[in-house]
Amino acid sequence: MSLQSDHSIHEDKAPRISSSVPHEPSETAATADKNVDGAWQFLDQHRDAEGAGIDLKALRRKIDWHVVPLMFCCYTMQFLDKVILNYAAVMGLTTDLKLVGNQFSNIATFLFVGLLCFEIPNIWFLQMVPAAKWLGLNVTLWGVATACGAAATGYKSLLVSRIFLGVFEATVGPSLMLISSQWYTKSEAAPRFSFWYLGLGLGQIFGGAISHGFQHVPVGQGLAGWRIMFITLGVVTVVIGLSTLAFMPDTPMKAKWLSNAEKVALLKHVSINQTGIESRKFRPKQIVEALLDPQMWLLTVSVVLLSVSSGVVTTYSATLIRNLGYVPKQAALMNMPSGVVSIFFTLLVGFGIRRGGHRWAWIIVCIIPAILGGALMSFLPPTNRSGVLAGVYLVNAVVAPLTVFYSWTAANFGGATKRAFATAIVSGSFSLGNIIGPQTFQARDAPEYRPAKLAVMGTQAGCALTTCLLFAYYVWSNKRREGEHVAEEGEFMDREVWVTLTDRENKAFRYTY
Repeated sequence: MSLQSDHSIHEDKAPRISSSVPHEPSETAATADKNVDGAWQFLDQHRDAEGAGIDLKALRRKIDWHVVPLMFCCYTMQFLDKVILNYAAVMGLTTDLKLVGNQFSNIATFLFVGLLCFEIPNIWFLQMVPAAKWLGLNVTLWGVATACGAAATGYKSLLVSRIFLGVFEATVGPSLMLISSQWYTKSEAAPRFSFWYLGLGLGQIFGGAISHGFQHVPVGQGLAGWRIMFITLGVVTVVIGLSTLAFMPDTPMKAKWLSNAEKVALLKHVSINQTGIESRKFRPKQIVEALLDPQMWLLTVSVVLLSVSSGVVTTYSATLIRNLGYVPKQAALMNMPSGVVSIFFTLLVGFGIRRGGHRWAWIIVCIIPAILGGALMSFLPPTNRSGVLAGVYLVNAVVAPLTVFYSWTAANFGGATKRAFATAIVSGSFSLGNIIGPQTFQARDAPEYRPAKLAVMGTQAGCALTTCLLFAYYVWSNKRREGEHVAEEGEFMDREVWVTLTDRENKAFRYTY
């Protein structure tokens, strides 16, 4: 197969198996099982379950309805619980808590500091605890942290609640990446990443509508509107977290709504990923390999650069719109089209990749309007409200490339520990970008905040460059692996297919780009 076509269609063919995979004949069965994925153990125990007659399209729809809605709800609330600080700022929060100077920016920033700091221990939990259970527990706890924000009496108390929110949200990106890779092939996972990531765009729309609604709470009568908003969204998040704990299967092998034949058919289907389903053995040497892997650093730098604009959108979009002369209630509603832009580009990218398009090219497609949006915000005078608003909206195109970087991470790292480490680091780099983004807004630059707007343009251009370098690296790596053995039909039942090799150790592995 030529390399030109390999990027989009090899992932739906029979798995490529390297002839160098070790058989380890001297090991005991108990020891050997630690070196293979949990999926192989299930397949080995159910060799009599015939999965050949299963309709994969119907099976995929069944999985979609059971898994994707929960992932979508988790990601929607993850964004909403962060972005309500953006809306609370125009609802009187800064006045009620007597925030001065850069205190509001610090509160926005330290949520991501908490998130970033917890990514390190999160690596171990993602390896040793089922991703679905770990996700559900943390969603429940961040719902509690969100509701507790309503009790803030000043800068320090709100800061503490937001730090804890960041700690509990640290797992959402990595967990959703790992869960998606358990159920779908690489090409199938791309649009599913887009589906659950739509929660961000819808969160922007719902956030504006929710903020507008709570601004009608009478002032001076009971709790302030922004406090009631914190409590309400916190309770909704807790309900979604408990639902995830109850209904999201730990792995496909434990899904009660699948028959054994369906499980066998699914595991056979996703075996072509060569990234495994479940392995509870922590392998520190795989972390060392990840740290020495160029794709790790190119992905990290790309997501940091991309996320600076995301931090601007999440924290300051309502403020930028209000500074155009809109009253707070109008500013909340005028921010809703940002969600429409996010949804459009997210769906465009997801379906474009599923149709066989290059992932790196779709990232560039989204970065171009984001750079244009940054230019409109930076160089048009505030009196040109329509032009500046268009700029604010266009910057939201940067939301969609994050799904591509997430799907790349899930698809291009083999080895359970290495993949868990990579998902945590890439998710953490998103947090780092969101730490930098709000800090570009300094009180001395109000009300235009031109340095922050210029930062949007510069970081997006830098992301386009690192994306092209990442594409070149994947092309080069795949060329080095041409000519490897292609597995015969049925090899998915062999132990060697499920040995927990990393992408570097498995010379038959092909990178998706």
